[in-house]
Amino acid sequence: MRKDTWDPAQYEKFLHQRSLPFFDLLGLVRKRPGMRVVDLGCGTGEWTARLHKDLGATETLGIDTSEAMLAKSSRFAGPGLRFERKDIADWRADGPLDLVFSNAVLQFVPNQPALFARWRSYLAPSGQIALHIPANQDYATHRIALELASEEPYRSLLGGYLLPDNRLDILEYAHLFEQLGFHEQQVRMQVYGHRLPSREDVVEWVRGSFLNEYKARLSEADFERFFGTYRERLLGVLPDERPFFFTFKRLLMWAALPETESA
Repeated sequence: MRKDTWDPAQYEKFLHQRSLPFFDLLGLVRKRPGMRVVDLGCGTGEWTARLHKDLGATETLGIDTSEAMLAKSSRFAGPGLRFERKDIADWRADGPLDLVFSNAVLQFVPNQPALFARWRSYLAPSGQIALHIPANQDYATHRIALELASEEPYRSLLGGYLLPDNRLDILEYAHLFEQLGFHEQQVRMQVYGHRLPSREDVVEWVRGSFLNEYKARLSEADFERFFGTYRERLLGVLPDERPFFFTFKRLLMWAALPETESA
């Protein structure tokens, strides 16, 4: 089993910036009385609690694989709001849902057309799906990690693993929602600009996110060497500007089923 390398404190260094797409995605969701909601990739549960409260949901379930992140969720659990540790690719609903919500996790999940089809089967009439997928794979942060992972000794140490880009093309998502019977949808790419104190903060940002996929597959000593080389290369290409303007592309997607299957 892969190591759980997610660190809530590291991730939350940029909590405000990371929250912006969550709130934009939440703004796309239509509130309905008595909603049953699942939040796939809920992290510490803080934003799941906000989702639950803002929607006035009757029942919300947060799902995440990270024991470290979920350890902080107990303070947010309460009436109608609970959390489970599970891989979202393996999760199955126990009844009809009004909303499948997923914020910043699907970049790690393959075979999305089949996954979306299964999630759609769980939705009640008028059910909604709301998804945010980071889409910054062409930025230097990601490119340099891939280059380094493909070089020795890391290629052998990682067993040839390279962080995959599981995203579909933006137009493919639109067609997929249409094929699955959603009669309304919004699919958009949005660029978020973050003014960070310096380029060093970009390194700290990614250390709390996708670099965990490499950390989970390397020994502690090997990862520290990997990270040291990665940091040196990344700072070598990012301009030394203060503040540093960090641009991040993200896919925001929402779709809704008709009120009846015959509509």
